[in-house]
Amino acid sequence: MDNARNGIPAGDLPSSIVWQKSRRSNPNGNCVEMAALPGGEEIAVRNSRDPEGPALVYTVAEIEALVGGAKDGDFDNLLA
Repeated sequence: MDNARNGIPAGDLPSSIVWQKSRRSNPNGNCVEMAALPGGEEIAVRNSRDPEGPALVYTVAEIEALVGGAKDGDFDNLLA
């Protein structure tokens, strides 16, 4: 998406995208959803408790860095 900006209303994203939730999600609403945007170069992230609320849009490289850092334990110090 050429004009996607962080904080874009999730409802303004193409209706054809498929949101994916982690298997670690739980009934308490601790769910983050992600969807690949058309063109395959960006990924949107939203809070499943507010599906029409703001979505953050990242490049695939940014998501790869985040996921890789999480797997390596880089953010473990942020968890209480």
